[in-house]
Formats: sequence, C-alpha cells, structure tokens
Amino acid sequence: MVDIDKAVVLKYSKKGKTFSILIDAEKAKEFRDGKAALDDALAVEDIYTDVKRGLHASEHELKDIFGTEDKRKIAEIMIRDGDLPVTTKQKSEALDVLKKQIVNIISRNAVDPKSGIPHPPARIEAAMEEAKVSVDEHKSAEEQIAHVLKEINVIIPIKLEVKKMEFIIPAKCAGPAFGLIKKEAKVIQDEWKNDGSLRVVVEIPVGIQDKFFTDINHICHGDLESKEMK
Repeated sequence: MVDIDKAVVLKYSKKGKTFSILIDAEKAKEFRDGKAALDDALAVEDIYTDVKRGLHASEHELKDIFGTEDKRKIAEIMIRDGDLPVTTKQKSEALDVLKKQIVNIISRNAVDPKSGIPHPPARIEAAMEEAKVSVDEHKSAEEQIAHVLKEINVIIPIKLEVKKMEFIIPAKCAGPAFGLIKKEAKVIQDEWKNDGSLRVVVEIPVGIQDKFFTDINHICHGDLESKEMK
C-alpha cells in the first residue's frame, strides 16, 4: 500500500455521482499498463464520496452504481477507466517534450538576420534558458513561437521565415476565421466586403503554416480561396 500522506485523489463519475479513491498516480499508471499490482497503487481500500470530509460510499451506493460491493474491484474499475491525476514528474516530462518541439520549429524556420544562417537547436535552447522563457503547458508549440522569439531576440539575433498569403473567406465563416488569423498570423491588410466576406493578407511563419491551413480549413470546411503573394 501507498503512504497515505503521499497519495493523491482519483475522482470517478458515474450515473451522476462522483466517487474518489486515494492512489499513487505513478503506480496507478503502471497498474493500468500491467506493470504493477493493485496494492502498489492504492493507499487505502476505501471508496469515498467526499475525501476531505472523510465520507465513505455506502455499500448500497456501490452496489447500485458499480453492481458490486467489492471495493478492490471498484478501485480497479476507477483506475482503469478514470482520468489519472498528472504527477509532477509527468508534467515535467511533458513540458520538456513541448520545449523541444518549440526549439525544433524555431531551428528549422528561423535564421540569424545578419548572416541568413539558421541557429542550431542547442543555441536556441541556451537562449531560452538565459532569457528564462516560460513554456505554457496549455498551448501548442506553434502557438508559442512568436512569444519565444520575442523573448530570445534580446539574447541572439533571430528572425522567423514567413510567407505572405492572401485569403478570400466567405461570410459564413469570416468571423471565427478572422479570429484565428489574428491569433496565429500577422495581418497586413484586411477588407470586409458588403456581402460579409473577407479579403485578408497575412504573414505566416513557415513552421506553423501546415497547422494554420488545417485549422482555417476546418473552420470554413474548405470553402475559401488562398494564394501565396510575392
């Protein structure tokens, strides 16, 4: 069993009711993957309706919701089917992966404006460390490129390669599409037509253009015109 002082709460909702157990998140993931025993993941064999108040689920509730009163079987269901809490270690590993994605995008698509030569990943990563750039776990790598470039530009001269594009967007999706465009690209010119359609010229970082095109086509269901401008 896990030390209860080090345990975290796993919540599980079914039929409008929420139940909780105390677990070791790492061991629970290992149990789900078949690499650990149930006892390694559990802190106690209790099913709660309110952990903070120490309220336990009644046998009647368990039988009604899970079809059994066996707390070990119920805990196994909760671990296998529930959303496991993210541990500090898992969060750190995910942030490291996200950071490497950002570094790789910048390395592939940004250059030293004086020499025109790309900066190697190690130099970009070192600049991020020196500038104390924070990575947002809730945003994609592509969404953070502009912010990271602004932060590291005080450490190393750097410029993202961009493409200039023109879009003609029909009225039915012009509003949400323009919201996306302003978020992910630099608007050079925009012109709203009398019929509600939009003509917009933007600069898009080369490294995110594939994702950008996917997102804007999803909003407009492919019903838009685009062309690269020189």
